[in-house]
Amino acid sequence: MLDKYLNKITQGDCLELFKDIPDNSVDVTFADPPFNLKKNYSSYKDSREFQEYLDWCEKWISEMVRVTKPTGSILVHNIPKWLTYYATFLNKHAHFKHWIAWDAPTAPMGKSLQPAHYGILFYTKEQKGSKIYELRYPHKRDRKQGYLWKDYGGKKDLLHPFGPLVSDVWTDIHRIKHNSKRDPHPCQLPIHLMDRLILLTTDEGDIVLDPFSGTGTTAISAKRLGRQFIGFELDSKYVEISEEKLEHTLSNFKIGESWVSFYLNEIITIKDKDWENLSKYFLIPNPIKNIDFHRIELLNKDLIPKEIENFQNGKTNQQDKFYKIESKKTTEIENLDSAIILTKNKINQAL
Repeated sequence: MLDKYLNKITQGDCLELFKDIPDNSVDVTFADPPFNLKKNYSSYKDSREFQEYLDWCEKWISEMVRVTKPTGSILVHNIPKWLTYYATFLNKHAHFKHWIAWDAPTAPMGKSLQPAHYGILFYTKEQKGSKIYELRYPHKRDRKQGYLWKDYGGKKDLLHPFGPLVSDVWTDIHRIKHNSKRDPHPCQLPIHLMDRLILLTTDEGDIVLDPFSGTGTTAISAKRLGRQFIGFELDSKYVEISEEKLEHTLSNFKIGESWVSFYLNEIITIKDKDWENLSKYFLIPNPIKNIDFHRIELLNKDLIPKEIENFQNGKTNQQDKFYKIESKKTTEIENLDSAIILTKNKINQAL
């Protein structure tokens, strides 16, 4: 039965489709569900009553745990408000590992604390024996000077050449803010966020299931990192966009024998255990303390995967068709949001 859904985005209600997925059959389940904040989805009303929404969430969360293998992980993305409720459901069936804070600052409004992160709940099916890998990301640098942000107490000769280990606070991955980079979806995640989660919890060939596939970000990340995927999506338009994008996606995000995450022609996430293999592909400053002034570089830029041009630089045909329909509506909403922000600021200034 699993083969029917493998490496496909299937249109339909996830609670119905979950019934066909056997127990303990996928390596990772990831969900980025509707936030119940009246977002403008194409064919879904994002405004359930409070208890109705929570009851619905508990059902698909229970299904995620059921289908995940004993060595697997359950990952759920949302705003902190809802994650606190999700955690009460997950605590009944799985084991808490981390609350990952994904940095997403907003423009300040009013006098209260402003939300500045999304959360990702990270649970495992069993207490022990789960696949969890240490990851590394590049050293942060001053944009103008190029120097390292931190002085590391003068011990830069002890630095890892590629960068520090990834913690549970991710400030190096940012929201997709410009319409030219977005699909016509109100809550699209950056694909390198999914890359990091997949590298964190899976091996080559593992199966990643996303019950709210949207425009296919999880599936595309899984495919380009050599994993298999299962996607469920209620909206047929999003399924069409996903399918066309997947046609232009290659399983080629690797250097040598190691799968890595790229963004803007730079490697931004690697598995720590792969560095021994990867290091031979880099020009590394010698002595290592000179990394303060000279970042490591790939010896050969041809190692960077070449995406198909119309997928890398523009929208696919299905995106264009749908985007023309939605763009006017989106612009109107953005203009309204801007007007509300300006009005609030004026009120605050007057107080």
